[in-house]
Amino acid sequence: MSESKWNTESVKRLFELPLVHLLFEAQCVHRLYFHADELELCTLLSIKTGACPEDCAYCPQSAHYSADASREKLIDVEKVVRQAQIAKEKGAVRFCMGAAWRSPPKKDFHKVLEIIRAVKNLGLETCVTLGMLNAEQAAMLYASGLDFYNHNLDTSPEYYKKIITTRTYQDRLDTLHHVRTAGIKVCCGGIIGMGESREDRIALLIQLASLPKPPESVPINRLIPFEGTPLANSPTLDNFEFIRTIAVARILMPTSILRLSAGRITMSEEMQALCFMAGINSMWLGEKLLTAKNPQCGEDHALLQKLGMKNRKVATQ
Repeated sequence: MSESKWNTESVKRLFELPLVHLLFEAQCVHRLYFHADELELCTLLSIKTGACPEDCAYCPQSAHYSADASREKLIDVEKVVRQAQIAKEKGAVRFCMGAAWRSPPKKDFHKVLEIIRAVKNLGLETCVTLGMLNAEQAAMLYASGLDFYNHNLDTSPEYYKKIITTRTYQDRLDTLHHVRTAGIKVCCGGIIGMGESREDRIALLIQLASLPKPPESVPINRLIPFEGTPLANSPTLDNFEFIRTIAVARILMPTSILRLSAGRITMSEEMQALCFMAGINSMWLGEKLLTAKNPQCGEDHALLQKLGMKNRKVATQ
């Protein structure tokens, strides 16, 4: 962990600010590093779905639960490339791919490397989430041209054991270390609204901000309760608490891209606009995020037009 000026009490004081003051402070920080009227648009594709051996309490892809999620093998390179091309035509600058594995199996790993190279050749940034990695796998992903690796911490170290038992918090930190050491940019965030306390949200944000280097990309997910999972009946987190969490994340990680991820289908246009004001500067295009519903592309483009937001272009490596 790196030294951080943030501790529980200082972050708690941010959460307790009147909302208008917190949003103003987050906007001031945001504008130091980004254009406030720009959003980076990304697309996420499930390249291997279901039958995951992990027991993440929020996930319908876990083999431990009876959620109605399809089970599919790793899909063909050509299909991924077609989907990536469509995403690019709709305005996405980054194409992210997720596989429901504990860690990538050797028999499929070289195909994943081929997929990354093919998507990269389209001029898109690439990101994958494949579960836990060792140092050798991370080095091979870097050699394939991978830009980002997603591996979320999900929640605080203290609350984590109530959400997942099949891998430890340290397992996740070890994978992030291998990714960073290999030279790949880190995409790492969490899920808000899993029954955790504000103290847990504070601990998660401090953990992220105190990594040896804060993640370049921080996905902030709002829990979607799936039938058949242990969190199916979780109460909905207050909208303003979610927005506060984003604003505090922006202040703690001023140079990170904050991504409004799962759960946007449950948010009104007004709530999404407040999320953008709080410091969000990326969101996902496409009708699905792995197995979760997402707004239609047409709806998203219409919203951005109403708000006068522009698509942030990024240069691939």
